[in-house]
Amino acid sequence: MPIYVADVRDRTGKAKKEKIEANSPEVARSILSNRYPAVGKIAPAGIDLDVYLAQFELMMAKVTVKDKAVFSRQFSVMINAGVAIVRCLGVLGEQASNPKLRKALTAINAEVQEGNNLSDAMAKHPEVFDKLYVCMIQAGEVGGVLDEVLNRLATLLEDMARLQNQIKSAMAYPVAVGSLAVLVFFAMTMFLIPVFAGIFEGLGVELPLLTQIMLNISAVMRSPAIIPIIGSFPGSVFVIKKYYATPMGQLQIDQLLLKLPLFGDLNEKSAVARFCRVFGTLTRSGVPILNCLDIVQETSGNVIIANAIAGAKREIQEGGMLSVALERAAVFPPLALQMMTIGEETGELDSMMMKVADFYEDEVEQAVKALTSVLEPLMMVAIAGLVGVILLSMYLPMFKIFEALG
Repeated sequence: MPIYVADVRDRTGKAKKEKIEANSPEVARSILSNRYPAVGKIAPAGIDLDVYLAQFELMMAKVTVKDKAVFSRQFSVMINAGVAIVRCLGVLGEQASNPKLRKALTAINAEVQEGNNLSDAMAKHPEVFDKLYVCMIQAGEVGGVLDEVLNRLATLLEDMARLQNQIKSAMAYPVAVGSLAVLVFFAMTMFLIPVFAGIFEGLGVELPLLTQIMLNISAVMRSPAIIPIIGSFPGSVFVIKKYYATPMGQLQIDQLLLKLPLFGDLNEKSAVARFCRVFGTLTRSGVPILNCLDIVQETSGNVIIANAIAGAKREIQEGGMLSVALERAAVFPPLALQMMTIGEETGELDSMMMKVADFYEDEVEQAVKALTSVLEPLMMVAIAGLVGVILLSMYLPMFKIFEALG
């Protein structure tokens, strides 16, 4: 299909170029007229640097949880104020800073203008709006409470973003300090040790074992042999990713992530908090429980927990209880299971799930603080030990020289 480039102006009067696929310039103008108030010259796409830069920016863009949370909050406020859905999508699409979200909203707006449901239009853009989002929008449309559902979605996504940021903050410190330690080791090994090596060689001193080991490491790092060693690191990452893509690899690695010292407990609590928050929000929005389990299974982030949810779904279809089914899987903590049982017995499962989510999100926050307080001294000791070993290996031969001179 031919590609055309058109000069358009948005509702704020800002001029820009829009790239579009269409059978003819007339069809392209008709499509763009539904998206923009003013459409100017339309020409076949040639070599246009601005257009290709825009396409590259679109390809590299990623719609984050925060982007969707901000969009949901703004959409909810506008719907609650009585603004038409088409007008909402047009305004939010124009002001969206993320190019991928902006393109999706423009396409969704065009489909809604043609009479399609909002949820059906969003379902055609899974890279922006996942199954969780689409199902909640569909529930809001059916129940006539789209503004309430959007508000719940915004709250849910904000909580998920906050939880992700807490996990990232726990990982940021060891990664930063570990990178610094590697840089210090490389710098001292490649630039400091060779200086001392020349001195020792000139004096003809018998070198201690530690010094000889460090000199050998320095020689390897300054030789072409270091290239395959460095190349093995990205190669190992590639192999692990390929293995994780297999069912067995995903099962084994996810199981390991739940049993890691320090980090395993954090991963388990964050997974439980995510499950309870998403499940509670979905059931409160009117989504059927089996559909809820399908969605939380996809968004669990861990195949061990996803398998437990799948088993629970089968038992519920046979008339069983959610808490009993999850207890058999031996994945969820006893406290969470007991509170789920109380929620099922009292008929307030959604409220109880939200309380469990609040509790475990607080637990994650405390676990992050505890983890950081443990890792900080450990990493500092590791760096001090690394630098100390290098300096000790350089000064040990000097003690022998002083003894010989004495």
